[in-house]
Amino acid sequence: MAEAVLIDLSGLKLNSEKNCHQTLLKTLNGIHSHHAPKAKFRCVICCSNATKEGHGEWGLCGLETGSGFSLLMGEFETVSNASMAAALYSIKQKIDEKNLSRVKVIVPEHRKALLKAFIGQLFTEVYDFEFEDLEVAWRDSLLKPPTEISVTATQKVEDVQSEIETCLRSLPPLKGGVTIITSPLIPDIFIHGFTTRTGGISYIPTLSSLNLFSSSKRRDPKVVVQENLRRLADAAGFNAEKFYRIKTDHANEVWVMGKKEPESYDGIITNQKGVTVTALGADCIPIVFADPVKKACGVAHSGWKGTLLGVAMATVNAMKAEYGCNLEDIVVALGPSVGPCCFTLPKESALSFHNLHPSCVRQFDSLNPFVDIRKATRFLTGILHKRFLHPSTLTAKESFSFLIYIKPRGLQKRIHLQDILSVTQSPMILA
Repeated sequence: MAEAVLIDLSGLKLNSEKNCHQTLLKTLNGIHSHHAPKAKFRCVICCSNATKEGHGEWGLCGLETGSGFSLLMGEFETVSNASMAAALYSIKQKIDEKNLSRVKVIVPEHRKALLKAFIGQLFTEVYDFEFEDLEVAWRDSLLKPPTEISVTATQKVEDVQSEIETCLRSLPPLKGGVTIITSPLIPDIFIHGFTTRTGGISYIPTLSSLNLFSSSKRRDPKVVVQENLRRLADAAGFNAEKFYRIKTDHANEVWVMGKKEPESYDGIITNQKGVTVTALGADCIPIVFADPVKKACGVAHSGWKGTLLGVAMATVNAMKAEYGCNLEDIVVALGPSVGPCCFTLPKESALSFHNLHPSCVRQFDSLNPFVDIRKATRFLTGILHKRFLHPSTLTAKESFSFLIYIKPRGLQKRIHLQDILSVTQSPMILA
């Protein structure tokens, strides 16, 4: 059973001399009775001008004030916009507000491919769409298909991408603009920074407005994430088309850019110009590595499993092997992550951290000791304490996110790390 029913009546031309609005009213009532009696959201899409056409014809939007079409407002919500992308994005927000996922779309047969093209980009696999021919709906409602209503396609499928991009670029940023915070530890040879979660267009409550991670299991589509990335790139000054993320496996594989890319990896290193490498984090630690002498850099994603597997040291060793970096020249910045106040593991898992160093575990005699994966990372890498940056730690109370970026001056090289959970902001501490 559909939770939402969308009816596409865009482009309809109604002859006012033939009382078409009466036929349309009966048609929509029939659709409501047979297809949407229990739907939680019912919507008519009307993407056409509200002005009178030539030869005594009216665009559908004109009926809202020109006839009894407004009577339908009690059963159907109308979304009227000259842009189909804007109309569908508005509808998506309403569907998401109600947390719906099963959607029936009743559309003229010749417009089905166009609607599918828009929906395929604006929605994800979280949603289950069912398409039905509008003429079939007329028959089901026991109404004769009205010959006095003609439907015209006004847009080519290949124009869909451009219209969506234009629509999303026009949206205002949510929760403020893009904000970048810098650290005193990184040498002047690097341009770097942390961003907060603001400045993007993602409206899903559980995500940062500047969400940079798309997934078929999330409601935020790839086109929205791409727009967020474009805005961040404009603010920070990097090329969004050369933006590379780790492919997390919670292990210790490191990809050396320029060599064959593994199927999954939790670290990246590079000395290439004009690229951006990223490591997403949550309770896991996003880590940035920078060597101002060799002008090489890298990122890593280190959860508790990756920490024990030595992903941080694997990244350092890769920099040493590939670029001739010296350990004493590498600066390491730990991005926001869960802190020892809030992260627990079963005692059998915490034992490995206790064996590494007792100070990495608190309340070890409890069933679920508190574990400091940040301190464990520092012990495992062997980097001098003065060359570590601890900008902040996370709690599980309120949402926040960071992204670290770093660029050697003159080399157009950047490192970006994003955190997508919660953080308690604190002064930066050199440990």
